[in-house]
Amino acid sequence: MSIVLDLGGLGPADLVAGPSALSELMASLHVLAEPEHHPEAVGWTARAAAAGPELRDELSLFAPLWARYRCRLFFPRTLPLASSLDEELAAIAALPAEEFLELVAPGVLGTNAQPVPPARELRAGTAAAEDYARRCLRRSYARGELARQLVAAPLDVRDRLLAVLRAADTAFFAEDWRSLRTPLEDHAGEVRRRLAALPLGAPLSLRSPADVLTELLPTAARVGPGERVRLDKLQIDEVKVAPRPLVLVPSARVWPHLTVKSEYPWGVVVQYAVLGTTPAEQLTLRDLHHRLMALTSPARMELCRHLLGEPITTSELAARLGSSEPQVSRALRTLRDAGLVHSTRDGKLVRHRLATDVVQRLGHDVLATVAR
Repeated sequence: MSIVLDLGGLGPADLVAGPSALSELMASLHVLAEPEHHPEAVGWTARAAAAGPELRDELSLFAPLWARYRCRLFFPRTLPLASSLDEELAAIAALPAEEFLELVAPGVLGTNAQPVPPARELRAGTAAAEDYARRCLRRSYARGELARQLVAAPLDVRDRLLAVLRAADTAFFAEDWRSLRTPLEDHAGEVRRRLAALPLGAPLSLRSPADVLTELLPTAARVGPGERVRLDKLQIDEVKVAPRPLVLVPSARVWPHLTVKSEYPWGVVVQYAVLGTTPAEQLTLRDLHHRLMALTSPARMELCRHLLGEPITTSELAARLGSSEPQVSRALRTLRDAGLVHSTRDGKLVRHRLATDVVQRLGHDVLATVAR
């Protein structure tokens, strides 16, 4: 399962990289709302919650907007990118009711599986609005309540949301952003330098925007002919980016998620974790599958028990298990290919040992890969 981005037809001016304070605030609020998905941020979560306890009810009301689906409102919609959170919030404050509804209503529902009526149809009392609110309520009470308020008074919801975002900025985000902004801007500057160095009109055998994107995202890979990049996510979609721009938004808080927003008519946005802000290697779905499958065999699991205590040779393992050396070698190869066993040469002997750090991380790797 994956999202494929087709970058064909993009010119240098169509590729933009830069941090967004609003997107980072949204990622931070997601961590605060779902701390069980982010055990690596437990210290930050505790500090942020303690800094703004009075915000709990309002943040709970709006939490569907920064749940896994992520509301389009929080991502860049125009170029050039805004230079500050105040500028991004001012742009939201200027939105008329219908455009605010267009951006927010899908986020309240929180799924692509069900279409949302056009904003002009979401007027209080209409059949379309009542059906939309019922669908949101079926997903959760919080979504249903927010949908009801949104349809009844979109501008009141807009102003209330702005108030809670500003309060969160005052309580904990402004201090956080002061330390995060410079490294994210430095990273974005390096990305822009890579993109600017791409030769215009060069053949596909040379470096291209797709190459830069796969360098930035550890779980991305080029696929098929042309400028197509597969992003490892538990979704299935193919997005033709051009003639819209592609906006790359580096983040320190979004891990383990990789967020792709491709709604028309706005540009395609990819918010990704900057390397160095992630607690461990990022596995592809295929790598995770190999590791889990390698441990489903009772024979290989028994091997792991022996390999846990000390480095052991193939012949000694065969003797302990009452198996032939070729059988043990095949099992070891499967475990080694999955990254679960390390083999080192000691003179004429090769000794094998369980990669305990990899096994210990598996639970967290499963969560991180599913959450992506």
